[in-house]
Amino acid sequence: MTDEQNTPQSAAEPVENAEPVEAVDGVDVVADAAGVDAVTAGDAAENVDEQADAEASDDADVTFESVAAAFAAATDGPDGVDESAPPQYGVGPFSIREVALGGIWLVAFVVSFFPIYSIGNSASVWVAGIDWVLTIGAPTVAVFLLGLRRLSPQGIRRVGSLGIDQFASVAFTVSTIVWLGILWASFVSLAGQRLFYATWVVWVEFIFMLAGVLLTVFAPLFPTIGEDFRHRTEVPAHRFASPARPIVARPQVERVAPVASAASPYAATETTVLATDVAEAPVEGEAVVEAPAASQAFWALAPVERDVVDESGVPIFTVGPTAWALVIEDRGDSFVVRHEDGRIGYLTDVSGVTRG
Repeated sequence: MTDEQNTPQSAAEPVENAEPVEAVDGVDVVADAAGVDAVTAGDAAENVDEQADAEASDDADVTFESVAAAFAAATDGPDGVDESAPPQYGVGPFSIREVALGGIWLVAFVVSFFPIYSIGNSASVWVAGIDWVLTIGAPTVAVFLLGLRRLSPQGIRRVGSLGIDQFASVAFTVSTIVWLGILWASFVSLAGQRLFYATWVVWVEFIFMLAGVLLTVFAPLFPTIGEDFRHRTEVPAHRFASPARPIVARPQVERVAPVASAASPYAATETTVLATDVAEAPVEGEAVVEAPAASQAFWALAPVERDVVDESGVPIFTVGPTAWALVIEDRGDSFVVRHEDGRIGYLTDVSGVTRG
């Protein structure tokens, strides 16, 4: 071993008569600056390629291999915490708004087991029909997800395109409207039949669900419970909540003109003509040759890759020197080209194109 350290040469200086130094793990180490630079450049290029591939594959495929993968895509979502935000105090792991919302839901959930109608077979909303899904079921799911968000950092963060707070706003709003509909129908019955069939349960449920709307939809407007929505970290929108992709008109497929055979460039048709004027009409049975079509389809080979565009000038596919393209109309300075899958476009650069 030696204490001397070799001074590395710069990349610009040529390395002559490079000799191996001491073997490290049986491998001779050669101080070849140019080789090191080449390896470093190769690694950098490989990293750039991997990064480009990763960016290109991002959101490239939205298909899912299983129901579990689709459920994860519909329920996941980014979490972010603003470390510079002032501390928010609450009750245990929950905010004041979440505790108030949970208390409102608990009272409404218990009351929902009492009868909601005062006539007929009086029963609770759970057995009176399917109304329980919107009246108390959806708010129950919303409160459960709000609690899960605090207790399980890796839990569900999204319901489709809605965040947890957005879903809670929708759930309590829909529930309030359904309970209001029952009250409205009772008032209509009171006006017509002098019978108000809704019990006190409907009133309590309507008031508590309305309070839930205040704690979800209008919570940011209040000074105390609104702290739950302030100083939140801005995160990118989920794929399901991102802006919709623009829709473009599908190009119209034009019918391909029949291609004449090589032996007979002009199509001939024998037509029997009934002579009405001997001096001008042809003789009966005479073969009449039709004039050639104004534009015959043909094959074309572009010398380089060129874009075929639609009517608005947007490229839809390309033609090039590796395959023949079917031209269905020659417009002089442009060709109407048909792709093998049926798409129709315009080749505006026809210079150097070889006709087949």
